[in-house]
Amino acid sequence: MVFLSSRKSWALPYIIFSAIFVVIPLLLIVVYAFTDDNGALTLENFEKFFHHHEAVNTFVYSIGIAIITTLFCLLLGYPAAWILSNSKLNRSKTMVVLFILPMWVNILVRTLATVALFDFLSVPLGEGALIFGMVYNFIPFMIYPIYNTLQKMDQSYIEAAQDLGANPMQVFLKAVLPLSMPGVMSGIMMVFMPTISTFAIAELLTMNNIKLFGTTIQENINNSMWNYGAALSLIMLLLIAATSLFSTEDKDNSNEGGGLW
Repeated sequence: MVFLSSRKSWALPYIIFSAIFVVIPLLLIVVYAFTDDNGALTLENFEKFFHHHEAVNTFVYSIGIAIITTLFCLLLGYPAAWILSNSKLNRSKTMVVLFILPMWVNILVRTLATVALFDFLSVPLGEGALIFGMVYNFIPFMIYPIYNTLQKMDQSYIEAAQDLGANPMQVFLKAVLPLSMPGVMSGIMMVFMPTISTFAIAELLTMNNIKLFGTTIQENINNSMWNYGAALSLIMLLLIAATSLFSTEDKDNSNEGGGLW
């Protein structure tokens, strides 16, 4: 009773949930990745991947698509977030809701709507449609963290830069952009990670003619090749983890810098 009445007990449901739906599945992926069909320890699953040129090419291609999608989302999302956060350019909160609204709709529904739109406009499905669909689906995840950071930004830094004689471009480059980097890094991670692992968007917008790494994993698991599919999943997880650590180090280094000028 003493334990249940303490604040530490409030975390118990979250610990149980994380153990069942996060920790155990990750452990199963690791176990399957390093074992064969008979349960013996092996590295053949990883050797198979590195010797399978088609799988390696798909992996590299998926990284390229993810990088292109992230860059487009950043180039389009940052100006949109800046306009939404600027009270002089946006006086209505309705615009913010309209930009965030797509996040409330299921990603498959949005993708199917995109396919229907392309069919209506007689636009051929392929790589261009894939990148468009990726940007359309994930750009809200770039806009929201940048907008949130810009909204909470201390305006005194901008006023100080203006008082020191900085022109609008200098104010943006030396004050606004450095202060908004935490939101930019969060947006990059929120776009890059799901893009590199998705498969439904590629299947629908390319008529399954273009494979991403997520599609390769799905096909192997559907064909009961659990061990090889787990090895591919672990490779993708390691890439995402490395990207996350890199972004965290960048944030720490920027925070240690101490100044904007």
